[in-house]
Amino acid sequence: MSTAINSNKSKITTHVLQEMKLKGEKIAMLTAYDFSFAKILDTSGIDVILVGDSASNVMAGYDSTLPITLNDMIYHASSVVRAAKRPLVVVDLPFGTYQGNSKEALVSAIRIMKESGANAVKLEGGEEILESIKRIISAGIPVMGHLGLTPQSIHKFGTYVVRATEDKEANQLRLDSKLLEEAGCFAIILEKIPAKLAAEVTQSVRIPVIGIGAGGGVDGQVLVLHDMLGITQDFSPRFLRRYHNLKEEVMGSVQAYIKDVKSQDFPNEREQY
Repeated sequence: MSTAINSNKSKITTHVLQEMKLKGEKIAMLTAYDFSFAKILDTSGIDVILVGDSASNVMAGYDSTLPITLNDMIYHASSVVRAAKRPLVVVDLPFGTYQGNSKEALVSAIRIMKESGANAVKLEGGEEILESIKRIISAGIPVMGHLGLTPQSIHKFGTYVVRATEDKEANQLRLDSKLLEEAGCFAIILEKIPAKLAAEVTQSVRIPVIGIGAGGGVDGQVLVLHDMLGITQDFSPRFLRRYHNLKEEVMGSVQAYIKDVKSQDFPNEREQY
């Protein structure tokens, strides 16, 4: 295993991620949607923070990522950017802000970059949104691609099952990966696809490939923060490793507080003026 090249406090950039791929250092990426958690991730040494449209689920309580708006994403991204000094901050373009209209896609991306101060945007899809990707990149805005399971297309797929298990879809994913690289994307996320296919794509492109449910043969990993910390408990795919059970810890603390208030143990004499 190579020595980490990003162990200092310098800002992570798209160029640094490219160096990490070349040197075999894995990229660690997590989501964040607010200042407090972003500050913890920044201090912890995370490489990339994704301000994901998964905020629609974990922050707003919707059943899918579709309802969240561009204004919502800018609000969350701005909160994260104020805390994240070192990680690269990538922001999802939400559903309806780039599909089918490359001019609208550029306007959406510019708003995110100008109003939040983020470092890059992420778009779901391949060949069908290539015009939008090229237009955004031509304006000097870094773009991360996203292939495989694309949650914004849930009504098209009708399910969150593993994608690209059949030859036709796998071949399209291979093609899309090449198209995204040629268009100028600095990285690609592969979500919930066979590990063998993800490893093949990772080796076939020069840009970093980050997986979520795509096995260990990719250049890095990303998880939703609230899932891996055990804050959310109703989502348990095979690829999710829970590193904590914060739901139980928080509930225990809240219940202890309620008990202390009801019994008049809180506040005690030392906690009063």
